[in-house]
Amino acid sequence: MQPDADILATLRKYWGYDSFRPVQESVVRSILDGRDTLVLMPTGGGKSLTYQVPTMAREGLCIVVTPLIALMKDQVDRLRRMGIRAAAIHSGMSPRQIDITLDNCVYGDMKFLYVAPERLGTETFRLRVQRMNVSLLAVDEAHCISQWGYDFRPAYLRIGEIRRLLPDTPVLALTASATEVVTQDIMEKLSFAEPHILRGSFARPNLSYSVRHVEDKNGQLLRLVDNVPGSGIVYVRTREGTEQIAGFLREHGVTAAAYHGGMPHAERSMRQEEWLQGKVRVMAATNAFGMGIDKADVRFVVHYSMCDSLESYYQEAGRAGRDGARSYALLLVAPDDGERIRKRFDAEFPPLDKVRAVYERACDYCQVGIGDGFQASFLFNIYDFCARNRLFRGTVESAFKLLSQNGYMTLTDTTDNPARIMFTVSRDDLYKLRVKRAELDHILRVILRLYDGVFVDFRPVDEAQIATVSGYTVDRVRELMKQLWQMRVIRYIPANRSPILFFDAERLPTADLYISPDTYKRRRELTEERFAGMLAYAGGDDRCRSRILQEYFGDTRSGDCGVCDICLARRRAAKISAAPHDDLHSRILALLADREADVREIAAEFSCGDAQVVLAVRKLLDDGKISTLADGKLAINR
Repeated sequence: MQPDADILATLRKYWGYDSFRPVQESVVRSILDGRDTLVLMPTGGGKSLTYQVPTMAREGLCIVVTPLIALMKDQVDRLRRMGIRAAAIHSGMSPRQIDITLDNCVYGDMKFLYVAPERLGTETFRLRVQRMNVSLLAVDEAHCISQWGYDFRPAYLRIGEIRRLLPDTPVLALTASATEVVTQDIMEKLSFAEPHILRGSFARPNLSYSVRHVEDKNGQLLRLVDNVPGSGIVYVRTREGTEQIAGFLREHGVTAAAYHGGMPHAERSMRQEEWLQGKVRVMAATNAFGMGIDKADVRFVVHYSMCDSLESYYQEAGRAGRDGARSYALLLVAPDDGERIRKRFDAEFPPLDKVRAVYERACDYCQVGIGDGFQASFLFNIYDFCARNRLFRGTVESAFKLLSQNGYMTLTDTTDNPARIMFTVSRDDLYKLRVKRAELDHILRVILRLYDGVFVDFRPVDEAQIATVSGYTVDRVRELMKQLWQMRVIRYIPANRSPILFFDAERLPTADLYISPDTYKRRRELTEERFAGMLAYAGGDDRCRSRILQEYFGDTRSGDCGVCDICLARRRAAKISAAPHDDLHSRILALLADREADVREIAAEFSCGDAQVVLAVRKLLDDGKISTLADGKLAINR
């Protein structure tokens, strides 16, 4: 058993902290005691320390499974700056880079290896991991392993296979959003020796949750942006919507930018960096923005569109106020939003014949014949695919989820992909070919010396490695590869950022495609429950917002937060009722002390009649105690 003093000394030595946050130390002790542990801890709660500290406090390597490549790179860079050896393997690396990294984990003194779940199924990884001294297997975003979770990813199921290869290694599963059904499923899929859950508090005392039912969402958004200083995020459902909102804010003098998955990688990176540095105040974004981004001083998060579930809402809203200062999470709801979310729900579960049609067209798009394709992967532009086949993107994405859950094919998130080449001529024909330019001949010889299999399939290649061996610059290597492509000697796909479509099984005749009716039905029921939870949160007007969220995630210690719109309304009502009943002026001032309101909103708070309220407001205006703002609201003159 590790003495507490040693754990604190490790925390102080590498991270400079004198104490843990609540629950962190319990998790560290549980891991050092060798117990399988599931941790429910909210976003920004310091999850990474729960596996980093026990790893640094003893011998051995920690394997961290995470789907977020950006987060991997960020964590590896941070650990290296601290003098800790860390590495990552993901789809953006060449086979040689992956081999070198795995060898370093087997033979070197590496302490952390971050792995994308898709890499776990490769034979290369499975063979090497058994030779590593693995002290801990940490699974981030652990809810992705449960098919009943809101973000199920079949690649996570491979973690169970790795677990069987490391029977004496404890597992730490981490998630910021899992209901009771999902927590039980996580522990079962990861073969916990015994159920063991540690929960952090899901309360965010500095975060004020509010819901506004309005027809003019733009006006409400502008009011918040004008009244709350600092940076913020506005989550919008569609790509077009992000551009429209960013444009609207710029028209009103707010520095704003749009961010969505359809932008080129360089442009997204530039906009993200401008926002992180404070050059852009507000980012209008789809939910592609935010995962792995570390900005502590976000003062507000606005959801212009309703989320599909409270899990995703809590995670996205929770990106505000990580520094502990007062921040705001606002959900805007229009009268027809309920109907829109119902249509989205229906689109998420297309009829099974539509799923089969998407499968067939995806196979054709990738030019995979019946009986072929097992373990093959293809760059997949979903927008081009939808345009060519005249399909709605939401339906296609939902179909791919169902196909993935049933083990046929998996569409990954957008990732960095290495360059790929395949020779279009045979080896014999290549020798007969007279390449007149010495540079081209030299680059061909280098490729053939470094890579095998290039005559039968697309092969990932490392352009930097080819440049080193050939003596050319990376840019020159790319130019020569393009020339060989134009000469039809090779097919060449430059390094890029794109989703990849993995074929988990060979292509079947469409009539043989089987989607489990029980799984389909159960997932539909659970998805409907999550939608219902979101609608209940948005429509509720009598329970503390924070308390609803805490109880949804099983945090039974919850109490009223005192700072959400519901709690503030109660406090306001108490002030009004405590004021002398015959002093309408005092009661109106008490109401306006907490918020701005127009005459109609004020009159709704009193039973004395609209005419009396109008007279009282007019008297307060005449006396200079209140004034009318540009938007028609009344406010106290401070």
